[in-house]
Amino acid sequence: MRQITIIFIALFSFALSVAQTTKNPLLTSDYAAQKKWVDSLYASMTLEEKVGQLYMVQVMSNQDQATKNKVIKTIKEHKIGGIIYSNGGPVRQAKLNNELQALSNIPLLIGMDAEWGLSMRLDSTYAFPWNMTLGAIKDNKLIEQTGRQIGEHCKRLGVHFNFAPVVDINTNPKNPIIGNRSFGEDRDNVTEKASYFMKGMQDAGVLANAKHFPGHGDTDQDSHLTLPTISFNEKRIDSIELFPYKKLIHEGLSSVMVAHLNVPSLEPRDGYPSSLSKHIVTDILKERLGFKGLIFTDALTMKGAANFSETGDIDLAAFQAGNDVMLMSEDVGIGVAKIIEAYKNGKISESRLEHSVKKVLQAKYKVGLNRYKPVKLYNLSKDLLRLKDDILYEELLENAITVVKNKNNLLPLQRLETKTFAYVKLGDDSGSAFLDELRKYAKVHEIQSDNLYTFMSSLKAYNTVIVGFHRSNDNPWKSYKFSNKELVWLHEIAQNHTVILDAFVKPYALSSLKSLVNFESIVVSYQNSEIAQRKSAQLIFGAIPSKGNLPVSIGNHFKVGEGIHNNELKRLGYTIPERVGVNSEKLKKIDSVAQVAVDKMMTPGIQLLVARKGKVIYNKNFGKHTYNGKEKVAFDDIYDVASLTKILATLPLLMELEEQGIVSLNSKLSDILPEYRNSNKSHITLKSMLSHYARLRPWEPFYYHTLDTITKRPSKKYYRNKRSNNFNIEVTKNLFLRTDYQDSIPEIIKNSELLESQRYRYSDFPYYILKKFIEQHYDRRLDELAQSHFYEPLGANYTLYNPYYKISSKKIVPTEMDDYYRYQKIHGYVHDMGAAMQDGVGGHAGVFSNANDVAKIMQMYLQKGYYGGKRYLKPETIDKFNTCYYCDDNNRRGIGFDKPQLGDDGPTCGCISMTSFGHSGFTGTYTWADPEEEIVYVFLANRTFPHAGKNLLLRENIRTEIQRLIYEAIEN
Repeated sequence: MRQITIIFIALFSFALSVAQTTKNPLLTSDYAAQKKWVDSLYASMTLEEKVGQLYMVQVMSNQDQATKNKVIKTIKEHKIGGIIYSNGGPVRQAKLNNELQALSNIPLLIGMDAEWGLSMRLDSTYAFPWNMTLGAIKDNKLIEQTGRQIGEHCKRLGVHFNFAPVVDINTNPKNPIIGNRSFGEDRDNVTEKASYFMKGMQDAGVLANAKHFPGHGDTDQDSHLTLPTISFNEKRIDSIELFPYKKLIHEGLSSVMVAHLNVPSLEPRDGYPSSLSKHIVTDILKERLGFKGLIFTDALTMKGAANFSETGDIDLAAFQAGNDVMLMSEDVGIGVAKIIEAYKNGKISESRLEHSVKKVLQAKYKVGLNRYKPVKLYNLSKDLLRLKDDILYEELLENAITVVKNKNNLLPLQRLETKTFAYVKLGDDSGSAFLDELRKYAKVHEIQSDNLYTFMSSLKAYNTVIVGFHRSNDNPWKSYKFSNKELVWLHEIAQNHTVILDAFVKPYALSSLKSLVNFESIVVSYQNSEIAQRKSAQLIFGAIPSKGNLPVSIGNHFKVGEGIHNNELKRLGYTIPERVGVNSEKLKKIDSVAQVAVDKMMTPGIQLLVARKGKVIYNKNFGKHTYNGKEKVAFDDIYDVASLTKILATLPLLMELEEQGIVSLNSKLSDILPEYRNSNKSHITLKSMLSHYARLRPWEPFYYHTLDTITKRPSKKYYRNKRSNNFNIEVTKNLFLRTDYQDSIPEIIKNSELLESQRYRYSDFPYYILKKFIEQHYDRRLDELAQSHFYEPLGANYTLYNPYYKISSKKIVPTEMDDYYRYQKIHGYVHDMGAAMQDGVGGHAGVFSNANDVAKIMQMYLQKGYYGGKRYLKPETIDKFNTCYYCDDNNRRGIGFDKPQLGDDGPTCGCISMTSFGHSGFTGTYTWADPEEEIVYVFLANRTFPHAGKNLLLRENIRTEIQRLIYEAIEN
């Protein structure tokens, strides 16, 4: 008994101290002016007008005219104090709001349920993540910013009160109405999140509302449908459910919404709603907790309250309990009449009425209704869907997504060359964004079947299965559970494969899994929005780190607060330009330049990509595969990258050999290829050769020597239309070169004359020579080496030689209608004739790729040889090859890499750092990387189709003009 007394005294002392120190949150800094306005207005009001101020009625901007007329009548007859807007659209609501405000002598106080943004009620508006998602975030400044930006949206639409944040502590996983709307089950985390959210929103000038008092988190009933019971004792409620209110009240909370709950320990009358309990509203909230802000009832039309009494009686009971505003009364007219009658009968004192009405007026002054202005319609829709909201949404998801299991550190995924990936979609909502993003990192096949046996048979070809569980993201109340069939299938998959399970629902979904033993990795992504799907895929592959912590426990599997934090692997991520200091509006200028190139027939189509600081910020396609075709350029289409092959295949392999000491930049041709010892090229070094400063001829039309001297078509001496051992080099479809002719090409190069003077002269010969050396050293083909050493581990799955036998022709962009050598459309076969005569595998040409893959390789260079958790090359090696050794001789070239011009003309916009590097290709391709600005730029085109002709892309400086626009868009 003594212990109970001590506890009671302590609680009473705390409550007393709170009550004494809490200020009225509705008062403003210009208190005197506010008091004068409130007192003057109150003194001029009739009794009916005063009572009318206690009412906030529901209005929908999509309602019919008859319903609208009822609202107008209510405003005119009962002088109501406010409106709570519900369903509709923003422009319609703004127009209606201006109309209704004009009808009211005293400006209306406007409220909305916009817990995760206006989208909770309105179409065409922004939806931020739900509170459960926010509860997983460690950085509370992001929560504050969320509250601020939601507040900005509300204010722009003329909304003064947002009935948020929900501060219910969701300790009951079966709660049907709170769930995702709660920050979680930990009272401290919920309180912190609510506090920061409140601060952000109120700093934006919109008043916050904590709900649902005294706590709706631990119940499995919905107060919209019945009167839920909270069966805990007062000590438990005080220490858990009331905990957030204590802190928020102390920090300036503007209002509280009282729920319709049956709380026997706080209200002894059986089945008596908390919203009508004087002990709960007045004794506890106002007196013990010292709350001086506005007190709203929850909607009086909800079954938890509406079943309580006859129409109007509940309004009076709610007011007598201590509530200030009756929200969504069943009948305002009857309710007002009953309160007026009680006032006249002395059951409600003048001071009691004045107390609540003046609080309403104080709130109106605080939100600026003393100088009311209509909502401006100009740019309204644009102002409610801002770029800064997209940026914040991305940041929130990046910080929320939670890894809860990660056996053997499977995530983030590494050693991609050892893995074969299948994706399995469960749930009833789309997972297309997730799959698309996964495919940016690896070759991922979606497996679908209605038959379990067939399904499991199809999965045998894969050693890693990514399962996405996708349920509707429309609202937080949608079903989140696995079906029985899905549980069976998931069990079978996990028993037989390495599985990454990614749940795009609230964490409770995982509770239905009996065992998690067979799952290697489990990710909770919380929501199934497109951004959540894309960011989760990026996390799986290590483009972003994992930062989230569970806001709730998941059955017996995981406890609240758990989360495995992994670092990123420095793979390319995908984000909004502003997040890396680039202006997206300025960057859009690229669109018009690229479109001009297509419209003026400089090239049929273009793939464009820009990355900065390791993030892809621009990736668009223009035009079609051919001018007269129907195939529009897609992200997974591949182009013949021509001379980009030099830096994408041959050069990195040579860098490896240089690191291993097999060669050096000073190695001579006679050192690496014995047959050159007695040639005129024996003294040529790798350094001079790869700097295009070795007097080598630019090129040799090898194919020309194999044409019939009369017809100028492929000679029967050298070609056949069918493959055989003697004619085994496929230069294009159904045209095979003599197998032994490959030996002739190196001989022609070896015996060729040198240029008379030593000067910069671009030449393909070095890469023919290096191809032979590299292949002899490894005793493997160049294409196989590039694949195993770089493309496969990098996840460059769209990068390869000779794609015609591996990829559908629909995904390969054609390069030319050849009317001088092969006399057919060159489609899937290398455009360069010399590379074609080497079975499509040249050191100087032959690689096909898409912009995303080229960017991966360039990003690896930019990161000094590191990418995706693996070091491919040493930083000093990158620096050694990215050096201009002959600049003093007016030769800008690095070792293999092209470099910026030394004078006025050259390969770049002239606005780029001298440490930058890149290359261009005959087919219209171009890529460049800049270490100083951390920029990677990729331009892929097929300007040679249908005929090479004049290089209009080069003549019109299209590629370098786009480069200039990129740099003009950089702001910091």
